[in-house]
Amino acid sequence: MTDTPAAANTEAVFFDLDGTLIDTAPDMGGALNTVLRNHNRSTVAEATYRPQVSHGSIALLKLGFPELQSADDFQQLRLEFLAAYENDIARDSHLFSGMEAVLHTLEKQAIPWGIITNKPEHLTHKLLKLMTLFDRCCSIVSADTTTHAKPHPAPMLLACKRAGVTPENCLYIGDAKRDIDAGLAVGMTTLVANWGYICPQNDDPDRWNASAIVQHPQSILDHLTSTPLNH
Repeated sequence: MTDTPAAANTEAVFFDLDGTLIDTAPDMGGALNTVLRNHNRSTVAEATYRPQVSHGSIALLKLGFPELQSADDFQQLRLEFLAAYENDIARDSHLFSGMEAVLHTLEKQAIPWGIITNKPEHLTHKLLKLMTLFDRCCSIVSADTTTHAKPHPAPMLLACKRAGVTPENCLYIGDAKRDIDAGLAVGMTTLVANWGYICPQNDDPDRWNASAIVQHPQSILDHLTSTPLNH
């Protein structure tokens, strides 16, 4: 697929960030364990925190502070977590294996690619700049770029508007149900990134109504065919 021109109707490819484009689990987990150590709590192993990374800071903090219940209970801890994470945001994070080849192929075929994430904007921008990806994106929309985050369609529509593309002719890849729901809400073709932070106990990608579940980043290119997207 690498050397085959993509369909003319494929106007752009958009990615979720954490668990789809970039493996941020090492640094997210590191921030969690920093907070836990600061509060004399036992640290959490990667196998435990990794499936929760896509669900954000509160989900991670619940692993170490299970007695807390409401979002208000977590507010101070969340601020501590975000500060620790920002401090080491790109220490060990990296593109998933095979993803750079996918990005290179898209750029070679002049297909714009961008990011639609529920990560806060200042963290999204800092991470992408440190990883020299920021200037390669056609558009970047984060959790607080619009008044609503995914699964609301607003981030998807803004990303397309900024890139000058039509949602129905775009591909969106994510590793959470809210990613697929948001993409479907605006008529995008959607793929589940099965290499991402999917929790077998709580997530069932087969029920998310995505166009396909892909096992490796290279498989994304197989969905840039001569057949119109969404067909």
